[in-house]
Amino acid sequence: MVNTTYGWKWVYFIEPLWVTGQSLDIPPQNCKRIVVLGAPRVGKTSILRRYLRDGFVEEYSPTSEDFLRKLFRIRGETYQIDILDASRERDFPAKRRLSILTGDIFLLVFSLDDRSSFEEVCALRTEILAAKSKLTKSSVPEQCAQLQVPLLVCANKVDLLESEREISKAEVLQALGDDCAYFETSAKDSTNLEKVFETLAKRGGLPTETGPSQHRKVSLRSYQAIRTGRVAGRGSQTPGREDPCGALYPLARRPSFSTDLRKVIGPNTGRKPGKAREKCQIQ
Repeated sequence: MVNTTYGWKWVYFIEPLWVTGQSLDIPPQNCKRIVVLGAPRVGKTSILRRYLRDGFVEEYSPTSEDFLRKLFRIRGETYQIDILDASRERDFPAKRRLSILTGDIFLLVFSLDDRSSFEEVCALRTEILAAKSKLTKSSVPEQCAQLQVPLLVCANKVDLLESEREISKAEVLQALGDDCAYFETSAKDSTNLEKVFETLAKRGGLPTETGPSQHRKVSLRSYQAIRTGRVAGRGSQTPGREDPCGALYPLARRPSFSTDLRKVIGPNTGRKPGKAREKCQIQ
């Protein structure tokens, strides 16, 4: 299997989990979806490469949409992180809104040499806070909602010359407020990315071991063996004593729009006689 966007090339001989009769058995509270949004050419894909420990590539390749899944075994518990890199949803408001409503953690990226990308992130942040507040029917004002929505803003390309920079840090903090998690990063040399990944985990209720430098990267087969306590040459693992590890799940596909929609509006879309029809939240 080949993923040209992220430069991966998998050659493997492994039966899918549902073929072998094994189940992921991951508690719902341990399953999180990270939604990555921002303008084109700001470095979203490069940051995700670093998150998945796949290095940095100079050449730019436009991303249409990528859905990635990584499985973790940490202190005896299993975790699942889905990453939705939805670069072109900016042209499809309803599709973008659905991604926002089904997201658990948000990473917004702009480039320090592109003012318009910063303005787009500000608009996205406002849209996310408003959508989440409306979904939960929260009475919390939008300006305070960021405390309840795990959201992080990343200003990429801090490695550029000062003369190439179009947005100052003071300007960003003034626009976003002091309560917003904000980092200036470089996907090229990894500046501040560890702090970004650590903050994403903390704000999203995930163990810090999900950070790229905090766990062993293993194959899916090895992950299955560790999870079930069958590790070749090492005997049975003592529950909770194995080192934190993570594996990419190459067979993952983004859930269908109908599946995501049911997640938003609930499985029972029927209404009682005489009850007014509620407006769909993605409108």
